[in-house]
Amino acid sequence: MATETLQELARRSAIIPKESPFAIKKSDKNLKLGLPKEFSNDENRIALTPDAVALLVKNGMEVAVETGAGANANYSDRDYAESGAEIIQSHKEIFENDIILKIEPLTGEELDFIKTGATLISTLNLPSLDQNYFNTLNRKKITAVAFEYIQDKVGEFPIVRAMSEIAGSAVLLIATEYLSSVNNGKGVIIGGITGVPPTNVVILGAGTVGEFAVRSALGLGANIKVFDRQLYRLQRLQYAVGSRVFTSIIDSINLNNALKDADVVIGALRGEVGLAPLVISEEMVAQMKPNSLIIDVAIDQGGCCETSEMTSHAKPTFKKHDVIHYCVPNIASRFAHTASIALSNIFTPVLLKTEGLGGVNEMIFQNKWFMKGVVCYKGSMTNLHLAKRFNLKYKDLGLILSARF
Repeated sequence: MATETLQELARRSAIIPKESPFAIKKSDKNLKLGLPKEFSNDENRIALTPDAVALLVKNGMEVAVETGAGANANYSDRDYAESGAEIIQSHKEIFENDIILKIEPLTGEELDFIKTGATLISTLNLPSLDQNYFNTLNRKKITAVAFEYIQDKVGEFPIVRAMSEIAGSAVLLIATEYLSSVNNGKGVIIGGITGVPPTNVVILGAGTVGEFAVRSALGLGANIKVFDRQLYRLQRLQYAVGSRVFTSIIDSINLNNALKDADVVIGALRGEVGLAPLVISEEMVAQMKPNSLIIDVAIDQGGCCETSEMTSHAKPTFKKHDVIHYCVPNIASRFAHTASIALSNIFTPVLLKTEGLGGVNEMIFQNKWFMKGVVCYKGSMTNLHLAKRFNLKYKDLGLILSARF
């Protein structure tokens, strides 16, 4: 009797109307992905490794790689060809693909090359962009997805975090270089040795860069002070590193005193949207010790030091008030192989899901976490902050989604 009851319930539940998911418009053709070569002297990364390309090809995606695109990350054309990619000689031809995945924003020439209606996935690097850049994307009906704004299912920014981990781990290595006598630095070693006081490291920002910088500095034995605008970030950092370090909310007195004694200052404060908060004035810099070092990791958002100016890997430093400034925006590019693997680990599952859903449009509309990265959509500016910054008309992507069904 019990069995018959269960069968009856199962039969009835089968005919009860259920909420249906959004219809997926599966494309009949395979998606075509292009990986262009980066021509900026400062950019050595590539967004997909040969192993990732092989996986995408096996799952039906067509991948084209421009010759030499992976060379600076130690991946050869042969590596990509053996993974199933088509090697393209022409820089113009690579932009004829449905999806363009690159690191740097498009150059003026590349804006002409990219075909109408394509999808661009790249960084924004806002200090280098102007209104005309977004006007051109919208005129060509480009769907533009920004690395910096892509979220995962739990609301984190996976690409920002991955690159920040690399930058945070690297800043102490960079500091060691430019504090050394051979680079006309102070001639001190990070952490010091027996009988010699440790170096003083001041870190502004208790986010991912700050956390990994603290880990490195602790391992070297440096004297560390961490400042942030938010108490909860400082509490989280203490828990994450598992060691007690000096922490303080940013205020003019404590920060100014710490800067006067600092050998290394790491600027890792980032804005939620737009520019980084400027917390170190030129007057504060003028009071720092001669040949001390500022590494402004937030320079891609304008920097958090008043005297910071963007530099390059070719000429990474300058001096102001006898203080060395290192203001290269893409520190992760110094470690291009590691950074490329990290990027590939993030993009591969996203692209696999995109192929499975039938295209970028479906990926956007089926996944709100991915939708967060969309700044332009088929002729409309869909990021409110960018629309305000560049005086452009804004259209809510959610409303576009609603009108679609």
